[in-house]
Amino acid sequence: MREDASRPDCEHCGHDPRATAAASAGTGSGSRRRDRDPEGKARNARPRDGLGRPLPYGEQGVPRQPEGVVRTPDRTLDEAQQLLDDGMPFHAHEVLEDAWKSAPEAEAPLWKGLAQLAVGITHLARGNTKGGARLLLRGAEGIEPYRSSSPHGIDVACLADWARTTADGADETNPQHTGGPPAAPRLRGQG
Repeated sequence: MREDASRPDCEHCGHDPRATAAASAGTGSGSRRRDRDPEGKARNARPRDGLGRPLPYGEQGVPRQPEGVVRTPDRTLDEAQQLLDDGMPFHAHEVLEDAWKSAPEAEAPLWKGLAQLAVGITHLARGNTKGGARLLLRGAEGIEPYRSSSPHGIDVACLADWARTTADGADETNPQHTGGPPAAPRLRGQG
């Protein structure tokens, strides 16, 4: 959805429906084909900024996390924590999403919930407080069943409480949540 109706293209992603129409007709300079990975799957090759937002082709972006990497739980948590600490929650989400997709069935909801927390932080950092709060609450709900067991040293109780508190404070009137991400939570307890 365009916020500025006077622009022919989307100010967020650069999509120009006129170019799409020209490409369909096989005319114009908009005949750019859809980006594909080496296996032929549709994959956007546009560079991205530190919060995962697409940049125009040709601009310098932040390297993306490789997809589909199977990591140990310890490596996943270490990498995700480092990315959160570095202010790159979108990239942390990608690492946690890999864990979710490769986890045993009994742990998949835990990793999905952690990935949702990272996406919630991403949305808050982008200024989308409503969406960010919603994702933090969804992530907290997803990890809550693991509160008593804390698999892999994950501080589930602290994370769920942090997510709820942060979501409660994430509104348009709270300047702490409109200019950047909240302080990175600790995924594992200290000790």
